[in-house]
Amino acid sequence: MQPTFSIRFSPLQGYTDAIYRQAHARFFGGVECYYSPFVRVEHGEIRRKDVRDIEPENNEGFRLVPQLIAPDLEKAERVLELFVSRGYREADLNLGCPFPLLAKRHNGAGMLPYPEEVENLLTTLCQKFPQMRLSVKLRLGWEQADECLALLPLLNRLPLSDLILHPRLGKQQYKGEVDMEAFSAFYEGCEKPLFYNGDLLTIADISRVRERFPRLAGVVVGRGLLANPALGLEYARGSELPEAEKREKIRLMHSDVFCRYAELLQGGDRQLLMKMKSFWEYLLPEGDRKAHKAIHKASRLDAYQAAVSTLLRF
Repeated sequence: MQPTFSIRFSPLQGYTDAIYRQAHARFFGGVECYYSPFVRVEHGEIRRKDVRDIEPENNEGFRLVPQLIAPDLEKAERVLELFVSRGYREADLNLGCPFPLLAKRHNGAGMLPYPEEVENLLTTLCQKFPQMRLSVKLRLGWEQADECLALLPLLNRLPLSDLILHPRLGKQQYKGEVDMEAFSAFYEGCEKPLFYNGDLLTIADISRVRERFPRLAGVVVGRGLLANPALGLEYARGSELPEAEKREKIRLMHSDVFCRYAELLQGGDRQLLMKMKSFWEYLLPEGDRKAHKAIHKASRLDAYQAAVSTLLRF
């Protein structure tokens, strides 16, 4: 009997917020759950926008797994207490963020070269929050691909719900190739449900990973779903959506996101315009280049909307 295999939506700061998640779930779906962009303590406080983003009333109609990032136990506990207070019983700890400003303070992948810190953090969190299903997202390491292997006995021993591995080094960020041999070494020794993350852009990409690693619990997809919001739905169906149907769904999703941001943002047309331009940064990379360029050059909302209409007609 083939094991259950699921597709989950990886978070991306500045893109996959609650408004985006609601619209994606409404018009596309096809994913088992969404992860929130990581919640963190900054200047002694949990960022208000992070709290707003994971409020249950802003995430109705789909399963949200809130994610946290923290360099130490005190900050991690504060964020987990927030999640518990909002009724969550699962959370994901980010040990994979590759951004240098955070990593140099031992956030995300920057903690991977320090196994004692990881052990103290994870062991204590599992003890103090037994009611939480805690998962961990990580990279191969920061400098060396075997840093994740050094942590594997700990990860296998702790009562973690699952693991997500992106097979790049933190210092690579998103450059270079994924290291499938290093992923394979981790996969062979992993006793937890394991999800693959990294460079999954098509149905064929997902199928190749699943065929090579048949015990995978699933895949976690970020940029691939931002580029093609229908990817999860297409994989479940086993075929691509007709192009006209996909474009219409994107049009409806865009309209929904546009209207929600227009209600939320208080900075006028300019703020709304800047926010909506980011909506297209990954979306439809194969679309008309002139229309994409017109979207990013638009200085008025009417010019922006005209450019969007042109892009969606091609």
